[in-house]
Amino acid sequence: MTDPARTPRRDPRLSFGSVAAAYERGRPAYPTEAVEWLLGSQPLSVLELGAGTGKLTSTLVELGHDVFATDPDEQMLDVLSARLPDVRATVGTAEQIPVPDRSYDAVVAGQAFHWFDLELALPEIGRVLKPGGRVALIWNLYDTRIPWVRRLGRLLGQQDAEREDLVAELDESGMVSAIDERSFRHWHVVHRETIQDLARSRSNIASLDTAAQDARVEDVLAFYDAFGRGMDGMQLPFHAACYRASFLPLAQVLRTPDPEPAAPPDSSATAGSGEDGDDDVDAVARVVTDSAYFDRPLFADSRTDTAERLPRIVTDTADRIPRVLTEPVDRTFGPDDDTGIILFDFR
Repeated sequence: MTDPARTPRRDPRLSFGSVAAAYERGRPAYPTEAVEWLLGSQPLSVLELGAGTGKLTSTLVELGHDVFATDPDEQMLDVLSARLPDVRATVGTAEQIPVPDRSYDAVVAGQAFHWFDLELALPEIGRVLKPGGRVALIWNLYDTRIPWVRRLGRLLGQQDAEREDLVAELDESGMVSAIDERSFRHWHVVHRETIQDLARSRSNIASLDTAAQDARVEDVLAFYDAFGRGMDGMQLPFHAACYRASFLPLAQVLRTPDPEPAAPPDSSATAGSGEDGDDDVDAVARVVTDSAYFDRPLFADSRTDTAERLPRIVTDTADRIPRVLTEPVDRTFGPDDDTGIILFDFR
């Protein structure tokens, strides 16, 4: 007899594979204007996490973005690849993204961010973004301001509270700039067949046994029949909840570290040393010109530096002007003695 305590739990993210076709038929698309707001008008290199059957992917491609789609469920990606054969796609998770450091302008997730383990996923997202890269999130949510939609939402399931908690967690992580948010209202037409697909594609229903799934779908069908639309279908109102933010440079922890800066010169060879071997200067100026040095995550072990949550203006001259750091030698200065201290500020 199998010990339930020893039986490995099925990853809930893989509950969609068995209903991939229903997901594609029943789920709404994403409004073009919402995706344009998330990413802007210029084509970008985009990594999509939790791409599923390609509902968001297709809109990204239509807008001219170069998309690499990932999803933990191979059956969902099979549907995506059948629809969008020219899009690169592979099995992968947000917690272990299968791409190199600093590869993409933007990372997007449609109807997927609530599945991520943020403790692992946020550093990974920061790793794969280019400096100044953007994270963009979108959810299609029922417009529950309307009473009958609210009743249908209770039958199908909704993630409003969970979504809001996760966005707050992202905001409080210290890894991103201030989060912009906006909502776009749109409609999705469902019929007697596709509303069953919509129900079966919900993870809270897809994870049930067959009898329980059928019972829930019957409840949804009863609601649809009582609504009285018949062959005309039902105009189901949604709003696309959108969030965008830029990853802060000091929050980006690379899998392959940048090269270490050159070692400082030997103080004994510094010009100005006296004949008795005592240095005439009290600090050794170390000039660093490797621009990669200044892109390194200086606070890699503490990714919550609150100062980094403020907007920073960085000019490209910073990579060309040598910066001078000082390494003081052992000496006790008097309270008013500032000799030997060299300060350079090129701002």
